[in-house]
Amino acid sequence: MIKATIITIGDEILIGQIVDTNSVSIAKHLNTAGITVHEKVSIGDTAQQIEQTLSRALAQSEVVILTGGLGPTKDDITKFTLAKIFGSAMHEDERVANHVRTMLERRGIEYNALNQSQAMVPDCCTVLFNAHGTAPGMWFEDSEGRVTISLPGVPFEMEHLMEDEVMPRLKAHFSLHANIHRTMITAGLPESMLAARIEEWEDALPKNLKLAYLPAPNIVRLRLSAYDADDAEAVRKQIDDEFDKLYEIIPDHIVGFESATMQELVHKILSEKELTLATAESCTGGTIASRFTAMAGASSYFLGGVVAYANEAKRDILGVNFDDIIRYGAVSEQVARQMAEGARRVTGADYAIATTGIAGPTGGTAEKPVGTVWMAVATPTHTIATLRNCGTDRGQIINRAAAYAIEMLYNELKRTTK
Repeated sequence: MIKATIITIGDEILIGQIVDTNSVSIAKHLNTAGITVHEKVSIGDTAQQIEQTLSRALAQSEVVILTGGLGPTKDDITKFTLAKIFGSAMHEDERVANHVRTMLERRGIEYNALNQSQAMVPDCCTVLFNAHGTAPGMWFEDSEGRVTISLPGVPFEMEHLMEDEVMPRLKAHFSLHANIHRTMITAGLPESMLAARIEEWEDALPKNLKLAYLPAPNIVRLRLSAYDADDAEAVRKQIDDEFDKLYEIIPDHIVGFESATMQELVHKILSEKELTLATAESCTGGTIASRFTAMAGASSYFLGGVVAYANEAKRDILGVNFDDIIRYGAVSEQVARQMAEGARRVTGADYAIATTGIAGPTGGTAEKPVGTVWMAVATPTHTIATLRNCGTDRGQIINRAAAYAIEMLYNELKRTTK
């Protein structure tokens, strides 16, 4: 098994100024090729941290990929630290220098000494040409065949170098076996209940397969993995056979495979059945609508959404009976049902989702605490509603309510569109 360590460099990551997306992308590339990521670590912009972390990484991994710290300013020290570690002098790479000069001229930026330093590379490295930026990548090999790769921190530059330079070289350098993963998506059973239902199946899994539970709002993903597989096709069939057994255990809770979200599953049904959708949201504030409209092709079925936050908006736009709001409260089954039905009526959609609740942190009562959300789905023939408690944190409540409502729609679509 070939193992890798990913090191992201930059104080901006450690202080939370930016989110490290590079290590996620790099890990996906490596895993697909059959290289197992042993560790991911973020460190600051100091030579000492780079030296210490790289030394530890090379003691445990055949591949080390560093990203960040390759810019033209004085705090970008990765390249010079690597030259010191590998005992190498520096030289100017003519191709990189010409590329940097041309890029800067196109942008109207003066080519100064700092920019020129980008073309300086260690003598002992193989330069990985960066066609999309000014900082080249670098490939180092030691006497034991271990590889250290340094990439720029700009995500799209790193991504191009991984695809165009790094992965082809790694595949040529190592004899790689496949890492294989397949993920089943389940809904309707919390993680603990799901684990109890499939315990016997899990205990009987072949030793080469590893099961992981990946819970998310309203769904639990079950991932089966095999590492360093000699016969990839045989292992894929083995995984498929194990998942087939689950269909006999939890047939009503399996909704799909791989990374599909609940809204993607709804998207698929609505598109294939040529049905339309509208939303009426209060506490979720347009979150449900945005989850659908973020997907390409949503215009074929999504007719519109109403964010009816105020009671007057619920009455004037969606036609909710104001006496019912006064009598039962805005957060009630009666109001949720009328919001969903109003959204169908106003837009002409086949289906509509509605949410009304208390997202907090204030506004809760003993009878209706913060996190109380009523949600409804209106169909061409009937309307259903349900009450859910969606937690205590405002962001959590909004996200959970949106997820619960979309799951509610999904279940109703499965039942009514067979």
